[in-house]
Amino acid sequence: MRSPNGGPSGKAGTLDTVRVAEVARLRASASFRRARTLTSSATVAVGWSITFWPKKLESLAGKLPIARSFAARLATAAIRFSPMTLRYWTAGESHGKTLLAVVDGFPAGVQLDTAPIDVELRRRQGGYGRGGRQRIETDTVEILTGIWKSTTLGSPIALQVVNKDYKLERLDDLDRPRPGHGDLTGAIKYLGPIRGILERASARETTVRVAAGALAKQLLGQFGIRAIGYVVELGGIKLDVPDLPLVERTKLRDASEIYSLDPARDDQVKHLIDETGKAGDTLGGIVEVRVEGIPFGLGTHTQWDLKLDGRLAQAVMAVQAIKGVEIGLGFEAARRPGSQVHDPIHFDASKKDTPTLGYERPTNNAGGLEAGMTNGQPLVIRAAKKPISTLRKPLDSVNLATKQSESAAYERSDICAVSAASVIVENVVAFEVARALVEKFGNDSLPEMLARHELFLTMARER
Repeated sequence: MRSPNGGPSGKAGTLDTVRVAEVARLRASASFRRARTLTSSATVAVGWSITFWPKKLESLAGKLPIARSFAARLATAAIRFSPMTLRYWTAGESHGKTLLAVVDGFPAGVQLDTAPIDVELRRRQGGYGRGGRQRIETDTVEILTGIWKSTTLGSPIALQVVNKDYKLERLDDLDRPRPGHGDLTGAIKYLGPIRGILERASARETTVRVAAGALAKQLLGQFGIRAIGYVVELGGIKLDVPDLPLVERTKLRDASEIYSLDPARDDQVKHLIDETGKAGDTLGGIVEVRVEGIPFGLGTHTQWDLKLDGRLAQAVMAVQAIKGVEIGLGFEAARRPGSQVHDPIHFDASKKDTPTLGYERPTNNAGGLEAGMTNGQPLVIRAAKKPISTLRKPLDSVNLATKQSESAAYERSDICAVSAASVIVENVVAFEVARALVEKFGNDSLPEMLARHELFLTMARER
């Protein structure tokens, strides 16, 4: 015997019968017919986008539990799949043929130059303590789609970085998972080989995340927004961060082999990296990203998953080996009284034409964000990167075939990639800022965005 919806009979079948009856009552109600008509017209939107007003559904939500759930799910879909957003997907394996990023929602009319993207890719490969893979690869980007005469069309942009070290089909599987990697958890989750996990989980994937972020920077630059990332701590050595204009910070960073703003201490840090490598160990550290020129009002307080600080935290935490994120004072804010945390507000009419609109702060402990929205101050975000999990002097592991204790497997790796992490985090942060920018000012075309941006600033100054 089976229940009316095809399930087995018994208690489950009785429950299914009740559900079918409830659905039938809902279908017969006028509220359901209105909701169905509303959502049918809404789902005609392009791709996954859903363009309806969730408030209209809210008026229907009090009828039945199913109607409330229906309205809530559709409202969430409207937010997450809005056509006026910017996002990207990546594809590719560490030793596969190529790496790809598809950027969707990038506005038309932006003149693109691959040279600045290639600069970021080279910086990602650099930094003291990197391994042999970086001597094999010479990463450069190719833009496959979405442009005409180097100008964006508003259609999806495909970015490609080819792997010179393509050898995936020749590689064997690992039988001893490496602690700290996704080897064991992934192999068990997917009931398959470790090789399939480590190839995709590898930080090699961040190559095209950097490319996507460097692409987004070319949009941000049109609005006077600039970003810089640098190392503030490595292997427990804290490095100085001078209070200088962004251009001066960039000069210091580019003069440092470890990408810090304290190049005079490079030799001390390099010695630590060398000694750690000799011991078969690895090092982690902390990186900081600073974004300047951001206007008021990017992000929103209205929904938890639309707050810009939450989006930034997710984007940064999703970088391989990142174990902590803080904005502004971060955890230090929990150790101070409120009077030493919150940033006083002053007004200076002579600065109305700056991103602050004249609302000056003597401190920036909030890191440029309040209630999920930018406040005209520089965005400051830090990320803690754990030491690389692949150790030349491996930790204990288990042979998955025999279940016997053995040393973990070893594959070619770095001693320290904190410098590279500063580049990666800088670019994923830049992409999230660009995403918030197009959600505030639209993403059909650059001229329209610029006009809306200028209109907003004019209205905000007159408020």
